[in-house]
Amino acid sequence: MTPLPHFATLQAPVHWQSVDLISDLHLQSGEPATFEVWRTHMQRTDADAVLLLGDVFEVWVGDDAVAHDPFLQACAEVLQQASTRMQVGFMPGNRDFLVGPDFLGRCGVQALQDPTLLLWGVQRVLLSHGDALCLGDEAYQRFRAVARTPDWQAAFLAKPLAERLALAQAMRAQSEAHNQSMLSFADADPALTAVWLQSSDSRHLVHGHTHRPADHAVPGLSGALRQVLSDWHIDPARPRAEVLRLHADGRHERLPPAQS
Repeated sequence: MTPLPHFATLQAPVHWQSVDLISDLHLQSGEPATFEVWRTHMQRTDADAVLLLGDVFEVWVGDDAVAHDPFLQACAEVLQQASTRMQVGFMPGNRDFLVGPDFLGRCGVQALQDPTLLLWGVQRVLLSHGDALCLGDEAYQRFRAVARTPDWQAAFLAKPLAERLALAQAMRAQSEAHNQSMLSFADADPALTAVWLQSSDSRHLVHGHTHRPADHAVPGLSGALRQVLSDWHIDPARPRAEVLRLHADGRHERLPPAQS
């Protein structure tokens, strides 16, 4: 039986009127258009908070890489500027779970555990990246169980930066090959989803990871809603980018990113 995680909480201040939820931007220097749209949104959104629910970065091999990478420095500048006018939260994903407190602290960004229960008036919204719920991807779950341990992370981060970058590239290639070999990409397990919601006394789950934005009922849990966030890929032919905005009165809407 899959053990239950610890459900952290995030108490929304009373003045919040709206919150933007975003995940799976996969920011990387090779896709500057996606970065520019994200930067514009962070500069222009009128939300009281932006919560980034994992895979913000395509790869993260340690906070020390920022000093050697102008692209990561540009990302840090966006986060620093945004955090001066609103609350910005970051939850680790399967690509960027090594983002550490040093980087987040310098950017003024709040670290969010996965999962985190957003408490906002009478609302109880469970937030997750979503990868822990995809039990059907057994190979990934085995890797996740090892890679999220302090010993594995300490050993990886102790390697020279160049070696970490090479290992990350190899793991990305292996992951892509694995995904292509699967008949269908694993989705959130319905039974585990229901257990998470019941255990956190919530009826609303928001997650990313699967790149299949949609709203779903939760089997076996009357009135429960599972909302999947969009990935971002600004391709002129078929652009994908969407923000899920939650409102203080309980409304939620899917919006395009704020544009200049």
